[in-house]
Amino acid sequence: MADPEIKSYEPGHDNPSAAVTESRSARTVLMTIAFVFLGVFLLLPLVIVFKEAFAKGVGAYFTSLNDHDTLSAIRLTLLVAVIAVPLNVVFGIAAAWAIAKFEFKGKAFLTTLIDLPFSVSPVISGLVYVLLFGAQAMLGPWLKSHGIEILFAVPGIVLATVFVTFPFVARELIPLMQEQGTGDEEAALSLGANGWQVFWYVTLPNIKWGLLYGVLLCNARAMGEFGAVSVVSGHIRGMTNTMPLHVEILYNEYNAVGAFAVASLLAGLALVTLILKTVLEMRYGAELAATRGH
Repeated sequence: MADPEIKSYEPGHDNPSAAVTESRSARTVLMTIAFVFLGVFLLLPLVIVFKEAFAKGVGAYFTSLNDHDTLSAIRLTLLVAVIAVPLNVVFGIAAAWAIAKFEFKGKAFLTTLIDLPFSVSPVISGLVYVLLFGAQAMLGPWLKSHGIEILFAVPGIVLATVFVTFPFVARELIPLMQEQGTGDEEAALSLGANGWQVFWYVTLPNIKWGLLYGVLLCNARAMGEFGAVSVVSGHIRGMTNTMPLHVEILYNEYNAVGAFAVASLLAGLALVTLILKTVLEMRYGAELAATRGH
């Protein structure tokens, strides 16, 4: 007979807390450590950002945001995100579909390539584009002769952003689609659906929550990317500075209010992303749990 003091938990058990055998004091200590860590390393910096942004009043805050260079940085950041995120959605769905639903030579290699931006410094990825598109680089002379600008222009910033963000959608969808298998698609095909109908009415609804999570993560990283964009942008004020780069410039000029005002916008975008995620989890908790239970 099993020891009555030993508790176990199986999926579907009516009382999940039965799996917890630690004493109340131990749980309290663990929870306290977790909350203190989050407060010091996440909440406190966020509070300081907004405190410094409004240090000289609301008027100074909005004056800083209405600056021409700041508005240019905001527009460029949004433009890059609007271009990079849809590209990553298309690539992520295609790559995840190929890896999860088909067997082919080079499948493991493709999976490894998707993980590459996670292991390579963003600065290094930016330097790669400099070596490809710079004036003295491989493609530089040809691009210059045809009047095509990649580096120190929007295309270079978009390329660098796409590189550092393209794993997010794919990596969110691959395990989800592998867990779902191919049964639904095969059933739809057997009923006479074509490839596009299978995708729109079967595959896409099945991956919608994983896709949403991937898009949220990709968008947050796209707007906050610094290293790769810093290398390829040229730091041309009012033209190629995104919001993170503009924050650095303002801070180096001892314009603390301006720097923290722009930083507060980035923090606000992050908070909006978090709120959307939380609302979705509260409203569609059961579906989200099923989606992320892979």
